[in-house]
Amino acid sequence: MIQLRDLSAGYGGRDVVHGVTLDFPPGRVLALLGPNGCGKSTLLRAALGLLPRSGGQVLLDGAPLESLSPRRRALMAAYLPQSRPTPNITAYKMVLHGRFPHLSYPRRCRREDYEAADRALRWADAADVAPRPMGELSGGQRQKVYLAMALAQQAPTLLMDEPTTFLDVGHQLEVMAAARRLAQEGRAVVMAVHDLPLAMRGADDIALLDGGRLAAWGTAEEVYASGALDRAFGVALRRVATQSGWQYYYG
Repeated sequence: MIQLRDLSAGYGGRDVVHGVTLDFPPGRVLALLGPNGCGKSTLLRAALGLLPRSGGQVLLDGAPLESLSPRRRALMAAYLPQSRPTPNITAYKMVLHGRFPHLSYPRRCRREDYEAADRALRWADAADVAPRPMGELSGGQRQKVYLAMALAQQAPTLLMDEPTTFLDVGHQLEVMAAARRLAQEGRAVVMAVHDLPLAMRGADDIALLDGGRLAAWGTAEEVYASGALDRAFGVALRRVATQSGWQYYYG
């Protein structure tokens, strides 16, 4: 489990995230919400050691982040960034990159690595594009491939920065459903998202950042009742009870 303790981080000597204490518990989907520029991406990157901290501590299964090698960190937590360059390789080779933390030098994939990549592609509904070059894929198809790469890493914690970018509504729902299945398998899933109704309906817990500080943290029900979402986004988030649970909408 990843634990943030009074975490501060930023760029060029200016903090974007200020004193955040937050846990990413296994078996749950945590939606990281907040207005543009509030520090969601910064927090995820600092939690993985991809961005230096200016204060606080990050613990991975109780061990300080800086005491673990990059390979060990990658075995414990996978990261799906918001955007990345599109390499000139096939989708299948892209997914195999997720196996790198499991390989010693030189990186020669074994049968179990190919099997893990195959499972991840099927899981992400991307097996049909496996032989195609990444540059030929649509934005939504590439996003599925990147998700499969993260799944192939087989880490107990998965951090995703805007995983529904480029996806239509149907595929956004599929990503949330996939996150829930991963949590049911016992993984900790953290998703930075912009779609409030999607997050409120699909996530177990909500962490709301506002101005780089943790403005609210709890179940979707608790955060909704606090009114913190309306204050942070300047919108009126409302809900109606249905047979399948609460449906959230902008009032």
